[in-house]
Amino acid sequence: MEKQKLLIVDDEEINRAILSEIFNHEYEILEADNGQDAARLIEENKDLVLVLLDVIMPKLDGFGVLDYMREQNLLDRLPVILITSQKVDESDDRAYSYGVADVMHKPFYPEIVKRRSRNIIELYQNKHNMEVKLQEQRKKILAQEKEILESNEYMIETLSTVVEFRDLETGDHVRRIKYFTRVMLEYLAKHFPKYGMTPERIDSIARASALHDVGKIGIPDAILLKPGRLTAEEFEIMKTHTTIGCQILEKFRRNEVDEFYQHCYDICRHHHERWDGNGYPDRLAGEAIPISAQVVAVADVYDALVSKRVYKEAFATSKAHDMIMGGECGQFSPDVLECFELAKEDFFNIIEVIKMFDFS
Repeated sequence: MEKQKLLIVDDEEINRAILSEIFNHEYEILEADNGQDAARLIEENKDLVLVLLDVIMPKLDGFGVLDYMREQNLLDRLPVILITSQKVDESDDRAYSYGVADVMHKPFYPEIVKRRSRNIIELYQNKHNMEVKLQEQRKKILAQEKEILESNEYMIETLSTVVEFRDLETGDHVRRIKYFTRVMLEYLAKHFPKYGMTPERIDSIARASALHDVGKIGIPDAILLKPGRLTAEEFEIMKTHTTIGCQILEKFRRNEVDEFYQHCYDICRHHHERWDGNGYPDRLAGEAIPISAQVVAVADVYDALVSKRVYKEAFATSKAHDMIMGGECGQFSPDVLECFELAKEDFFNIIEVIKMFDFS
């Protein structure tokens, strides 16, 4: 079995000989009698497991070697034991500020040096092995997250396509809702940090918004495709798309802590709730409404207003904006309305771009 390498740095040959005798049965010994040679050997031998370093040396002293190792970011992975004849208060504090593993004072006891060195080598190697395992675990987690993301995207595309076949307006509507939702969430992150809107959470909610109307799969054609306004009884049936959607989503749930599923569920069930409690299906009010659903609610109403329907013409973007801000479409969260106001120009631009590409 190939021996591990250990570097002894001391300008006194007798000290190097003593230390070498302690370790040469277990380790391959490299020696340097000055700091410059020590730095060179450290550079050339990436597999060193320990450096035993004197302080007072010609050309480059021990602290000069530590400066070099710190510049090369070596002190975290390569342990150094400083062996010095200086008084404790002269060297110890300075040495430990560099991050050395230990400080020993001359004259030293060979058996103590040997034991402490072994312990330090084992400690650093265990630390390295743990870091390697953590890296491997991170890679596995990232691979799992990628798989989950791809699975979620497939679910979104599949369910959205099914709804689109049943309701020809839904495909473009879904695209616009995702755009509007993302824009408002970005303003929410900037101006209302209390909601904790990280880039990852924004992305997750924006993607989940595509499934807000998935429950329409379960609405009868006679109601879903009716070329006119719904009766009161028909509207009650239409309102059940919120709870039907949640039943569909439940089939795709992975586990109890699936954050993406929770965003999908909250949006699907609660995007018709209103701030004053006059929405449906649960008549939630205020902060009881999940923030994801609060944002999608405004995006959904805005898109319905600026889009042509069988029962109405499209409103101008400015008119739709004023109707929402004026409370004509129900009461919404003041925070979300502030973000909607900030996003006014963004929404107008999105509509214009969509018109250019004939999405609507």
